[in-house]
Amino acid sequence: MITSNNIIIKDSIHFHKQTPGSTQRYHLRITENGMGYPVLLPVFVARGLENGPVVGITAAVHGNELNGVKVLHNLIREIEKEIDVLSGTVVAVPVVNIPGLIANSREFNNGIDLNRIMPGKASGNSSEQYSWRFIKNIVSQFDYLIDLHTASFGRVNSLYVRADMENPLSKRFALLQHPQIIVHNKGKDKSLRGAAAKMGIPAITVEVGDPQRFQKKLIKFSLVGVHNILSHLKMLPVEQEHSKQEPILCQKSYWVYTDRGGFLEVFPHVTQRVKKGEVIAQITDIFGSVKTAYQVPEDGVIIGKSVNPVSQTGARIVHLGIE
Repeated sequence: MITSNNIIIKDSIHFHKQTPGSTQRYHLRITENGMGYPVLLPVFVARGLENGPVVGITAAVHGNELNGVKVLHNLIREIEKEIDVLSGTVVAVPVVNIPGLIANSREFNNGIDLNRIMPGKASGNSSEQYSWRFIKNIVSQFDYLIDLHTASFGRVNSLYVRADMENPLSKRFALLQHPQIIVHNKGKDKSLRGAAAKMGIPAITVEVGDPQRFQKKLIKFSLVGVHNILSHLKMLPVEQEHSKQEPILCQKSYWVYTDRGGFLEVFPHVTQRVKKGEVIAQITDIFGSVKTAYQVPEDGVIIGKSVNPVSQTGARIVHLGIE
């Protein structure tokens, strides 16, 4: 065990062994890079004086999703001040995808999306082993999970939550976030939320705006949502904050794509409701002539949209939620 600037470097972390009423910053040796040096995963653990659940909050599963990193920076500072009144354990992982963050990339450094291969494989490729060790060493110890994301490069998002709204706890957590939009999604996939659900861990995914930037307003709203969940679980003696605006509830969502290439303009803003047949985008050629206009296929709400004008055939236009 090595300590540096109050950070403990370990090969494994056992949250229940940490001293009650304490906080600790860890670096978990998760894999090794091409030089044979360890890739160190940052993990903050706050264990309260009283017993209670273990709540994990993760950010930057994609290396360009920085709003969640700032949410956890703020949460860590606050939890350290409130450790004497904390019940249970809060685990914050500010960056899951260390190679992606360093490379300014959404994907892992082998080009794979970590949120499409969870829980990974013990003897798989580099991203699969990384994912498997993260799940085995960290996520497996959670009772609940809040996974913070943003849009990808060239796109923008509303503040929205994906959750299994047929699961009472996941539904409650989603509503406590007070997002602009909630999308019902069972998460039966290879995402981090899906892997947690298969392990019996109620989880939600919170999409906190846009990539590669800090958005103060959305960071603040997301942090309030985390506080609300900790209050609901009776882990912190704080009053829940309530929003005057009810979230838009969607039974499903999907992306609308282009069928031609050129320069894309998308007209509606995020959270805007649109009607079937409404023109939502157009493609122009290199001389500025309109090649095609795109109509929305059914009534819905804009969850996210493309903001990158350079658009090849099959590019995303809008993420459409169906109420």
